[in-house]
Amino acid sequence: MISADTVQADGLQANFDQLLATNNIRMSAAQRRRLAWLCERLGPATVHQAGSVPARDHGVVILVEPPSGPAAEMLYRSLRADCAVVIPFGENPAFDFLKSKLTDFGTIGPSFDGPHEMWWGGLNWRPIAPAEGSRSDAALRVVSCYPRACGEDHAHVLREKLAEFEIACDVVPIDTADDERMRASEKSAFMLRMWQEHREPLLFIEADATLSEPPLLPSSLACDIALHKWNRWEMSARTLYLGRTPAAEALLRNWHHIATAYPAVWEGYLLDQAWSLTSSQMALDTAWLPRSYHAPAEDAGTPRHTTVVHNLPTDNSDLGPDAEFGITMRAARRASRSGGRDAMIVIKSPAASNDAITVIMRDIATSDAREMAASIEAVTGAFAADCGGFGRLELALCPWQDDIRAAKSAAASTNNRIIEIAPWQALPADLFRTVGRSRDAGSVLVMAGQRG
Repeated sequence: MISADTVQADGLQANFDQLLATNNIRMSAAQRRRLAWLCERLGPATVHQAGSVPARDHGVVILVEPPSGPAAEMLYRSLRADCAVVIPFGENPAFDFLKSKLTDFGTIGPSFDGPHEMWWGGLNWRPIAPAEGSRSDAALRVVSCYPRACGEDHAHVLREKLAEFEIACDVVPIDTADDERMRASEKSAFMLRMWQEHREPLLFIEADATLSEPPLLPSSLACDIALHKWNRWEMSARTLYLGRTPAAEALLRNWHHIATAYPAVWEGYLLDQAWSLTSSQMALDTAWLPRSYHAPAEDAGTPRHTTVVHNLPTDNSDLGPDAEFGITMRAARRASRSGGRDAMIVIKSPAASNDAITVIMRDIATSDAREMAASIEAVTGAFAADCGGFGRLELALCPWQDDIRAAKSAAASTNNRIIEIAPWQALPADLFRTVGRSRDAGSVLVMAGQRG
């Protein structure tokens, strides 16, 4: 017997399929699930047309064309508090201005079945956050560790609050190489041990923090990972949620691997690089937690309603010791997307080869959004049809010459073949086969052609 819920879900899927196909939007299965999740909570979805005002009965607004400054302002002012905006081509920097006006809720990385980054956000978290005073039936375990040299009292307040809220937890001291300082490799190793010992989703909270209320939001989001970006760009590992998914485990293992290789680098940047790597290889479903989950004690900017309060200095100097470190990625991270110096998507082929090819897409800042999206799909589609013997494709989107130079340098350092294209250029069907015949590793094939 088919239940009413199944019929409703099937109808919702059919509606999505028709809506996306009509508007030539490709989404992965993970991205469709998030769209369905939003519609269940906020109302039906509609594709926004330039110059129009979102219909009042639609809770999810899908945006496929980047609005001008005035149009972005008009759209922002027309949104209801209980609306969400979904950008299926979120990798395009032309959407950055609109994103800056909204609160970013999450990002879902590209994959073979949906080669775009999907961004979703809105005015504030309240419409999709758990109701005040509610309890969640979702399994959750809070974990935390601290240097043994700090003493048992270091986590006393956090333990008390977790006991008061009746939340399962493991808050333990660990041996550290630097006495009262914990390295990212030590924290990530502890998280890996907790991952192997338990079966619930894990929420890491720094041991010297306290809770004002039960941390219900992360486990209610059905995401792979959830974390906070300080100043909208700097990833913090002080509050870190990991769902029980392969993508969450991949991020955790990548973080530990990078942190072990670079022990002197601060943990936020290492986590950022693990996020970028994982998101390029699978449809990583990331939720960007609100500031209430990363509230410094006695900070004038702290929201009135807080959940996790951290024992941080008001200048937050512990998050980024070097003020200039990672400056090249800030604009991209503020827009919750990969930057020009990261690979936006990495696709492996069935070929038994360690050879890789990097495709650098230039001129994206002056290209039409649909044109750029179609070019991304053309590159990934051509690689899927004929990989030319390459084991891996890395696609980098480079709006500026500095990004192009950095992407070329990174590709050449690993002996990748390099192709440089513009979104408006047509690609030959045998592009990767042609490049594969060449043995001139590190050279750059620049696709020629005039703009139509």
